[in-house]
Formats: sequence, structure tokens, C-alpha cells
Amino acid sequence: MAHSRRFRFGIQLSQPFPGTSWQDTARRVEELGYSSLFVPDHFGDQLAPLTALAVAAEATTTLKVGALVFDNDYRHPVVLATETATLDVLSSGRVELGLGAGWMLSDYEQSGMTYDPPGVRVDRFEEALAVIKGLFGEEPVDFDGEHYSISGLRGRPAPHTPGGPPVLVGGGGRRVLGIAARTADIVGINPNLREGVIGPGAVADTMAGATDQKVAWVREAAGERFDEIELNILSFMSSITDDPAGLAEGVAGVMGVDPADVLAAPTVVIGSRSGVAEVLEERRERWGFSYYVFQGDSAEAMAPIVADLAGR
Repeated sequence: MAHSRRFRFGIQLSQPFPGTSWQDTARRVEELGYSSLFVPDHFGDQLAPLTALAVAAEATTTLKVGALVFDNDYRHPVVLATETATLDVLSSGRVELGLGAGWMLSDYEQSGMTYDPPGVRVDRFEEALAVIKGLFGEEPVDFDGEHYSISGLRGRPAPHTPGGPPVLVGGGGRRVLGIAARTADIVGINPNLREGVIGPGAVADTMAGATDQKVAWVREAAGERFDEIELNILSFMSSITDDPAGLAEGVAGVMGVDPADVLAAPTVVIGSRSGVAEVLEERRERWGFSYYVFQGDSAEAMAPIVADLAGR
């Protein structure tokens, strides 16, 4: 069945809202109408994702939970498949599995993990994704790859969601976006982070022209299944304001780009309540984005947009 491209919204959080517990934070996110709560997967000042997601799911009734995204290099795919299936069972099917090849150089340097070239990390990620999806199925898995070897292993527990929870794969380069287009239920359009840091190159890669190219890559690789894919984007800046031009000018100075380019970038969501709603409608028409994830400090501010657009 083709995806209806109705709007839904998520929040990404590393910590509870100030002055409250993680459980109450999750309940507040649910109350505000958000579809999902995501936790990043890094080694900085944040909650560890799997434990945080389990607690958030237990504290809520409808909220979907996931990592945005799990770094494949931090967990063996058999371990991640088992943990994810368990969380899916215990949450009655409220998991979205985000998976990526890993990108943040400081994580690898500080943990002592080898930071392989992008092509190697993507090769390993692609194998891991195949292993995980296989373990979500009913038959034992045999897999003989360059990085992983699985012999007659049946995935247990079986996930609550038949075939496993929805898979979210985000990327900024053609190869990863092609993998996402062919295999994922949700495709995230991201900046290219091959440099291992968020610098000028990554900022430039969030602009409208770059996004046109990325969506075209996804469309080409997906073929007939393109309309079944939910297109997702993480907003790096979101604000309701009556002076979007002024705010964009300030941001442009920091980012080293033109204010008009800031306003047009799909990762930036700023404007009046009605203006933002109109812009998101236009972006859905242009690119197909229907699933927006805002940063945690924007949860309350962007709740009116959720109220206006969710399900439309």
C-alpha cells in the first residue's frame, strides 16, 4: 500500500526536559501529539539509547521510540536485533529501528574504536542491515559476508511487528541513500557527514539544491517502491517567530550562508505558526517530506505545528 504522506512529527532528546524525570518527559512528548521519541547514539552527555527507549515506552501508551540512529559499529547486529525485537515485544510494537554506518569521529577516537574509511563502514552497515532484517523473519539465518558470519541462527524473541519494526535509514551520500531507498521503510535525508564533524561542508549539504539531488537519488534507487517510503528529515533549527527574516539573518552569519538559503533549507523550520504550516506543505509537495523530527528544546514551541498538521 502506498504511503499516504500524511504529516507526523518526532522529537530527539539526549536528556529529560529540565527539572523533570525521563518518564515525565516521555509522557509530555506524547501529550503534545508527537508520534515518536528518538535518542541519539553517541558517547557524550546523553542517556544510553536502549535503556532510555525502554523506559520511555513503559511510561507511555502510544509513543513510538527509536534511536536516531544506532551506530552499527557499536553493537553486533545479532545483539541489536535481539534487543530491538525485545523492545518491540515489550512495547507492543512501538519501535522504529534507525540504523546507520557511524560518522562522528570523536566517538571513535575517544572510545578507541577504529574509524575505518567510509566505504568500509558502509559495507559493514549494509551487511548488518541484512542480518538484522533476516533475524526479524521466521526462518533461521545463514549469512556469510566479509564482516559478519551467521550460521543457522533463528531470531528470538520474534518481534511483535510481523517482519520486524519499521526500519529508518538516513544518509547524505548517494550510496547510503540508495541502500535506504531499496531496503528501508523510512528514509532520512541528511547532510553528508563523511568528514566526521559538522562543519561548513555539512552545512552547505543541507541546502535546497543539495536536497533536490538527494531525493532524486532516492527516487531513482527506489523505483516502484518510492511511493511506499516515508521521507524523514531532522530539523537542526525550529522556531515559531514573527520575524523569520531577522532570525535567518543571525543564523546565516554563523553558518556562513545567505539568509535566503537558510529560510529555504529543509532542515530549518522557522516562521509564524501559519507560515511554518504553509512552508511544510510546500516542502512536502516539492520533496515528499512528511515526517519531521525536531530537537528536544523545540518540543513545546513546535507543538502548535504538530496540532495543526499531524495526520493531514
